[in-house]
Amino acid sequence: MRTHTLISGAGPTGLTLAIDLARRGIPVRIVDKAVRHATGSRGDTLQPRTLEVFDDLGIIDRVRHAGAPQPIVIAYRAGTTQRELRMTDPKPPSSAVPYPNPWTLGQADTEAILRARLAEFGVEVELATESAGFAADDTGVTATLVHAGTTEIVRADYLIGADGAHSLVRRTLGIEFDGSTDESTRLLLGDVRADALDHTHGHWFASADATTGIVFSPLPGRRHFQVGMPLHAGLEPGLDLLQDAVDTYSGRADIRLTDLNWCTVWRPNIRLARRFRSGRVLLAGDAAHVHPPTGGQGLNTGIQDAYNLGWKLATGDDDLLDTYEVERRAVAADVLGISTALLHRATSGAEDAHRRDHTHQLDITYRDPAATGTLVPGDRAPDASVTDTAGQRLRLFDLYRGPQHTHLSFGENAPCTTDPDVHVWVVHGPGQCPDDRGIGRHVIDTDGHAFRDYDARPGTLIVVRPDGHIAARTDPTSCG
Repeated sequence: MRTHTLISGAGPTGLTLAIDLARRGIPVRIVDKAVRHATGSRGDTLQPRTLEVFDDLGIIDRVRHAGAPQPIVIAYRAGTTQRELRMTDPKPPSSAVPYPNPWTLGQADTEAILRARLAEFGVEVELATESAGFAADDTGVTATLVHAGTTEIVRADYLIGADGAHSLVRRTLGIEFDGSTDESTRLLLGDVRADALDHTHGHWFASADATTGIVFSPLPGRRHFQVGMPLHAGLEPGLDLLQDAVDTYSGRADIRLTDLNWCTVWRPNIRLARRFRSGRVLLAGDAAHVHPPTGGQGLNTGIQDAYNLGWKLATGDDDLLDTYEVERRAVAADVLGISTALLHRATSGAEDAHRRDHTHQLDITYRDPAATGTLVPGDRAPDASVTDTAGQRLRLFDLYRGPQHTHLSFGENAPCTTDPDVHVWVVHGPGQCPDDRGIGRHVIDTDGHAFRDYDARPGTLIVVRPDGHIAARTDPTSCG
């Protein structure tokens, strides 16, 4: 059987990539060796840039309905309330940033929404299906899949390893996974009920020196909290251990823990693959980089990998696919630095260790380091409110939504293009009357935000990539 793209791994990274390909009409299969879909909250923070991706993929309303704003955490020492902690200061939506704040949603719930969206394109996750090996050549990949004791040979144009930190795809390729695993530090994470605790807030019961303790973060849509605590050597994870910890650190007898329906032991396994691509095989998500849980970066970085890769895979352009590793590996390295620094602050008991001021991923850019200017190729394309010729209010993100490139011509008719994968829009300044002649559809920058945030003037032309980053721009002064 032949397909364009075979994805190994049906977590958030693999699902996002499958959706992005399926909406383009690209044949895709996604397999996972698990016999059932994962449960547990795991990565429960969706960063603002991820919310923008979900807007483009058509699931933002479902995600917002199922989730909740990031909660305030009440900090206690010796059982006494000390203060309220905010990971970030909440911001109102702006014209350029419609989703400025992180959103809380358990990973199992996020994956369920992604699977439902993928099914709308006629693609289902193939569970209990394991890759038994593959061989790649210049024209594609031949993979052996095993399901229920039967073997299937699949030919794909591309194979994507989104199969987690222990990626079989990465190991088969022999790609080094640089970094370290600290076996001396362990963190117990789980989902548990604690009905005596106010579910509208998080709760951090700390030791006197704030270097250890137990934290509860409420999970939307149910009475459970995600719980986290250090797991010292010789101790076995479980409900009794959690109960002993909350009794010790809270000094209360009324907090009874029940229904521990998921738990895991995390070790500082901080690694970065030396390469993200080997010919027709590419790595994404945890298969390419693994992060500490501090900062809520791992899941979000994997989703951004998929969003960067999808449109490039669809083109089949070899040089363009090379830019996936160039762009995303550098980002992953930077993000690993952020999350690792946050881990060190947390374990050292720093007073502001809870702060997450640089984790929203809205500032991620693929710009040339030598480039100057407010908005240059590689930067995120901001949103802005505009009005169409019928007086209907729109957003630039509405114009970008979908698998196409978008050309914005500010104040002048756009250059001619016959490419069906390019949408052309003419953006007129406040008070201007659109001229419907020429190429493209027309919108009015009624509030002037598009001209301002794009640092544009009449004659500026900006091309936006399908992943919402600037592909190219020209300005009148640069045209002679």
